Amino acid sequence: MKRQTLDTELVLDAAAGIADAEGLDAVTLTRVAADLGVQQPALYRHVDGYQDMLRLLSLRGREALATDLGEAAMGVAGDEAVAAIGHAWRRSVKAHPGLYEATDRYPCAGDSELEEAVDQIVSIIAQSLAAFNLEPDHRVHAARALRSAFHGFAHLEAGDGHPHPHNLDDTFDGLMELLCSGIRAQAASA
Repeated sequence: MKRQTLDTELVLDAAAGIADAEGLDAVTLTRVAADLGVQQPALYRHVDGYQDMLRLLSLRGREALATDLGEAAMGVAGDEAVAAIGHAWRRSVKAHPGLYEATDRYPCAGDSELEEAVDQIVSIIAQSLAAFNLEPDHRVHAARALRSAFHGFAHLEAGDGHPHPHNLDDTFDGLMELLCSGIRAQAASA
């Protein structure tokens, strides 16, 4: 069997795989090294330790989310764009729950690369709101509100934070209607 050359992407792939399968708390340098078939010190050529690995996972999670949202927003506008982005957010979290969890575990404030990744997400959402004819500042505020709502819903859903026996898809559709109504009302009052 040919041995694979270790690099940062391979280390992050292993860490993300563990996180998605077992949760972010299962990710340790020792575990990642074991899964890659190397000794832990070999990882230090590619990550500067656990916190650096967590930061890189956080960045990867935000970049993956931005890609998913950007693809969902193509060719749609208005309420349809809001719904497409919201559903893409949920799908992204369901597909990579551990990677998404990393976005909450490592703070972005003060880290220009992570802040840029968050700004990219907000920008994609804001661009999708063009059909609502909001003033630029209001569009940014609406995009931030949508980001907060989507994150909150997905975070609660991923952690079984909606314990009642109601259909979560119906609840999410209701949230989309509520958000779109609010954006339309804000646009009308401007």
